[in-house]
Amino acid sequence: MKFSQSIKSRLFSASFILILTVISNLAQALVVKDVRLWRAPDHTRVVFDLSAPVEHKLIFLRDPDRIVVDLDEASLKVDLSTLKLQKTPISRLRSGVRDKDNLRLVMDLSQLIKPRSFLLKKTKNKSDRLVVDLYDVKTRDTKPKVKKTVTDANERRDIVIAIDAGHGGEDPGASGPGKVREKQVVLSIAKELAKLLKKQRGFQPEMIRTGDYYVDLRKRRNIARKKQADLFVSIHADAFKSPNARGSSVYVLSQRGASSTFASFLAKRENSADLVGGTSLSDKDDLLAEVLYDMSMDSSRLMSRDAGTRVLKSMDSVSHLHSKKVGQAAFAVLKSPDIPSILIETGFISNPREAKLLNTRDYQKKMATAIFRGIQSYFAATPPPGTLLAWEKKSKAAEYIIARGDTLLAIANRFNVSIAQLRRMNDLNSSLIRVGQKLIIPTT
Repeated sequence: MKFSQSIKSRLFSASFILILTVISNLAQALVVKDVRLWRAPDHTRVVFDLSAPVEHKLIFLRDPDRIVVDLDEASLKVDLSTLKLQKTPISRLRSGVRDKDNLRLVMDLSQLIKPRSFLLKKTKNKSDRLVVDLYDVKTRDTKPKVKKTVTDANERRDIVIAIDAGHGGEDPGASGPGKVREKQVVLSIAKELAKLLKKQRGFQPEMIRTGDYYVDLRKRRNIARKKQADLFVSIHADAFKSPNARGSSVYVLSQRGASSTFASFLAKRENSADLVGGTSLSDKDDLLAEVLYDMSMDSSRLMSRDAGTRVLKSMDSVSHLHSKKVGQAAFAVLKSPDIPSILIETGFISNPREAKLLNTRDYQKKMATAIFRGIQSYFAATPPPGTLLAWEKKSKAAEYIIARGDTLLAIANRFNVSIAQLRRMNDLNSSLIRVGQKLIIPTT
């Protein structure tokens, strides 16, 4: 049977219209699937889950203050009224349609903020996202609190421990059986550790994050630096594809490669947290900063390994150890050239038995206590100059007057201490000594 020319023409026209309709629907198929909100000490983060990448425009309007976010050819499939806006600068979040098929989102503000927005590409566990950060603007009367640096030898400051609970907010970290989430477990352990340190004379804990919000990896290091930390402790809970993997471990930074295949795998997983947590990766360290960083890391790495070894030994009394030695890998969060830094994996949250333990208050306290004892042991042996512990140790230490032919190595061997301990105790910048010079010999 042959179709007439007019029937063929009509079929072609109908097919063409159908194709145009499909293309048009696809063009308008972008959907805002979900909206989440996180409050941090210095900013509020709003995350929009998208079905695909989208062009957007952010506008800050005054009188009244509000943020306008325009999304091209998009629709909203979530109820904005369910968002909890308490303790945030957003008084109301509303939506509207602009130019028939464009979505407009409006955040009415109750206080002055500084906005920033960026897109995050789809990852293995997350869809495309639009992140809007609203940074608090400090008033003129607000005076920043600056920690006093010790300049007087008679002052006896506390040892500052920066406690970093891994992940948080948009980034839950690893998940275990029974919906056990890493970000919640490690925050609980971190808080328990802070309580123990606060009670201990001569120590001052500083939490990197105090609630359920994300802090990017570089900022975690910078917070520790601003707090003038003597040790940076990052707490995590491991995960692996096999549920049989188990045990606790401690890691330090390595610039020459990982100490094992698993350490390399773990570092890659932890370093990808910024992609999940919602961080702009546009900022890069310049070449000069990288060179200076490499030059100043050697001393920090040695102290990190010493601290990590003592913490690992203490943890052995509480849990099975995944490795008896401190591991090494290129963890981004540990790259502080001026602060000894360790990363602690408290157990495998992917292991059903360990996940159950990690989720209990009793085990969290035991783990925090083990970490605390390891930290206490390290600083009892090598307290930083100017601290209360250093003064107490110095007052109990022996005094030695250098004779002709003495070397720092020979003196260290004679009193069974390390050269590093002698240098730290006596504020020596090198191993050079002179006849008649007095040395304080630390007690071991």
